[in-house]
Amino acid sequence: MLKNIFFFLYTLSILYTQAQEMLPDIQLKNFDGKVVSIKELSKDKLIVIDFWATWCVPCINELDAIAEEYVDLQDEMDFELIAVSVDDARTKSRVKPMVNGKGWEYEILLDENQALKRAMNVANPPVTFIVKDGKILYSHTGYTPGSEQELFEKFRSFQ
Repeated sequence: MLKNIFFFLYTLSILYTQAQEMLPDIQLKNFDGKVVSIKELSKDKLIVIDFWATWCVPCINELDAIAEEYVDLQDEMDFELIAVSVDDARTKSRVKPMVNGKGWEYEILLDENQALKRAMNVANPPVTFIVKDGKILYSHTGYTPGSEQELFEKFRSFQ
């Protein structure tokens, strides 16, 4: 019974996330402490917002897989990937060393109080959104090896 309730709530959260149309106007900080408006980042261009955490193995696998083709994709299409860390006070100190160690060239933003995560109804990472001009065009929850190819096709379809 409890399992059914959990499944129902999880499904409901996914459906609500997919039904959301516009980005919230929330500001986050980057590694340098600069405040960045999520809504402003999506003005006049395609962005991909990927929610992740250092403790989330599928998140790291997804960002690694995207990194392999990121530079080529940026040459092919005009977009930017924003990797939003939802690490809390206990794990946030691991974010910068992990990003540096991985060599990810993404814009990394820190959602330390998880305001953006809550506003976008993200239950658990990884969750990926494709956004243009503040409008959410596509969302995807979870990661399995090879699913980045579907994401790349979605990028292309919104160009």
